[in-house]
Amino acid sequence: MLRSMYSGISGMKGFQTKLDAIGNNIANVNTYGYKKGRTTFQDMMSQTVSGAQAPTTDFLGGRNPSQIGLGSKVGTIDTIHTQGNRQTTNRPLDLAIEGDGMFMVAKDVADGLENATLSFTRAGNFYLDNDGYIVDTNGQFLIGEGVDNGALNGDSARLRIPPEAESFSIQSDGTVTYVEGTEAITAGRVRLAKFSNPDGLEKLGGNSFRLTNNSGLELFGPNNQLNLEIPGQGGTGQTVAGALEMSNVDLAEEFTEMITAQRGFQANTRIITTSDEILQELVNLKR
Repeated sequence: MLRSMYSGISGMKGFQTKLDAIGNNIANVNTYGYKKGRTTFQDMMSQTVSGAQAPTTDFLGGRNPSQIGLGSKVGTIDTIHTQGNRQTTNRPLDLAIEGDGMFMVAKDVADGLENATLSFTRAGNFYLDNDGYIVDTNGQFLIGEGVDNGALNGDSARLRIPPEAESFSIQSDGTVTYVEGTEAITAGRVRLAKFSNPDGLEKLGGNSFRLTNNSGLELFGPNNQLNLEIPGQGGTGQTVAGALEMSNVDLAEEFTEMITAQRGFQANTRIITTSDEILQELVNLKR
């Protein structure tokens, strides 16, 4: 059988994967905090017809190797963590991050944060539950810095605004304050997780990411405290209340990539068709 036929099949499979990634990007063009995916390719092992030869002593020059490629394969499916556009909402619990960093959210916190299920997100559309805790759309608690007697204590904790609060606000450094009567009281401070390699995070769905061994964050530091940074410090961006970060998908770019993937797929089908015609001619040699 012809090598070109198998090369064409490998190319078709690769472009199918690329179209899957493009379709997911377009489907999430309006998803808050979504980070687009990108597919890259690698060539497969080449068959060596003749190896390289060094120049000989009888003044015959060297020769380069002769190789025939055997197709392509998917190299990586990357997550691109560039900043999305900011949309103003004027809602006090909508938070955007102007720069690097991610919000940390947790569930299963009954036994403390050490045993909780932690995840990370750039989608800052938060809400208040019945007890006044700040939660995301999935009911996971927003994690930040707790307070003792109205003063920040540096400990990691769930952020809570008492139900009796008349109003509240979140500052650019993440400080959460609320008004009770005529007094402004500190309820805590939003803190951010900073990753040296955010591309190493694993998508969980629901706008959340999970820590991996390659994301570059040691989750717990001294005294079993979470390694979270104050917004605007440690390489993180500031929080912007009343705004949300949109998806970083560029529709014009995605449509261009879709066209090239479609044409690439069609070209590989032509390779298979041409290879089949050649095989048909070989079969027809004996009649």
